[in-house]
Amino acid sequence: MKKTLPLLAAMAFAASPALAQDAAGTGMPADGIWILNSLLFLMGGFLVMFMAAGFCMLEVGLVRTKNVSMQCTKNVALFSLAGVGYYLIGYNLMYPLGNWSYGSDEAGGYIGAFAVAAMEAVSADGMTAQDDASYASTGSDFFFQLMFCAATASIVSGALAERIKLWPFLIFTFVLTAIIYPIQASWKWGGGFLDTQYGFLDFAGSTVVHSVGGWAALAGAILLGSRAGKYRDGRVNPIPGSSMPLATLGMFILWLGWFGFNGGSQLAMGTIGDVADISRIFANTNAAAAGGVLAAVLLTQVLYGKVDLTMVLNGALAGLVSITAEPLTPTIGIATLIGAIGGVIVVFAVPFLDKLRIDDVVGAIPVHLFAGIWGTMAVLLTNSDATLMGQVIPIAIVGVFTFVASFVVWLILKFTIGIRVSEEEEMMGLDAAEIGIEAYPEFGKGSQFM
Repeated sequence: MKKTLPLLAAMAFAASPALAQDAAGTGMPADGIWILNSLLFLMGGFLVMFMAAGFCMLEVGLVRTKNVSMQCTKNVALFSLAGVGYYLIGYNLMYPLGNWSYGSDEAGGYIGAFAVAAMEAVSADGMTAQDDASYASTGSDFFFQLMFCAATASIVSGALAERIKLWPFLIFTFVLTAIIYPIQASWKWGGGFLDTQYGFLDFAGSTVVHSVGGWAALAGAILLGSRAGKYRDGRVNPIPGSSMPLATLGMFILWLGWFGFNGGSQLAMGTIGDVADISRIFANTNAAAAGGVLAAVLLTQVLYGKVDLTMVLNGALAGLVSITAEPLTPTIGIATLIGAIGGVIVVFAVPFLDKLRIDDVVGAIPVHLFAGIWGTMAVLLTNSDATLMGQVIPIAIVGVFTFVASFVVWLILKFTIGIRVSEEEEMMGLDAAEIGIEAYPEFGKGSQFM
């Protein structure tokens, strides 16, 4: 802090190049730009971290009371596993040796290096040689990227709720966050072949994060099967969640966290232009969520005669996913339209999955996979650098890789330790069967107060 205050004062009042090196003619000292860029990563990172709470609250609101503790446990554990797996393996699969180059300093590769992430040691003056040559601290970048990795795993948790065993889910989470997610993310964000050969555009991860979580969830849902009683005699039997207020709270937390998700992906905050872009990204992100909500409200009223709150919540999230691939170039009006189409997609995709007898408890597959694909294609509407094949082919490559890899891992788990609880345990509830602690003991069937 003693060194920071004089530095900030110098940044604010310096008019002479002698006080600090002018970075790229911006009038901002180079060390000031480095600080602001690192600060953007850190602020964006902790906003995305808070999305873990959003996913958790959304899920516990949409599952039955007897499975709430299980969802809480899964969300805390998956976030922690992501932290370890991404540190031990994943970060350097995306950015070998944490140096923002790719594949032994050769861009356009297919896989990074299996190595433990190394954070720079800070010298006496607070800077390192690596820092002097980069635009942000390695630690802030690692923290920011880790949050995206963890968010991918959170998507899977809700879709497979109420019938999956805890330990197989955690094993899959480790493989997903340490290997599957980082490999495909490196193909775009690590300078890999999707970036260099196809010119693939995915600003903050409609495909790299959201559709990947959706593909992994889809593979698991197919092998896991539906909840008991969900599909019977050719009918779909709705299974209401335990708390719509908690689900709504979760949606709003995710909406808030998305400003860090998309805004932080600007990756720079050291110029007037960067801050203007971040502001535009915030406005477009908010507009897309609003569009998704309004589309779901109107469409469910027309289709069902009543507004469906669960569809409205997922409409907001679908709008957010839809704008994530390109939140900068649209106008606010176009961003609203992009989000609205995401909301429409969710309303039709949920019953579509039910027709296929694919049981997704929270609607994660429609929100993150279907809207993620739409959002990645919507880049073509406003970004002239995007090409049709440059978007379609990478979407397919990432989808095939993630689905096949996830299916294989789920299949191995299914035929070794098993992935599904018994029918008796499912009826009892996973809180009692797997966790041993009921979320609401005063109201549970096994309560001593009953």
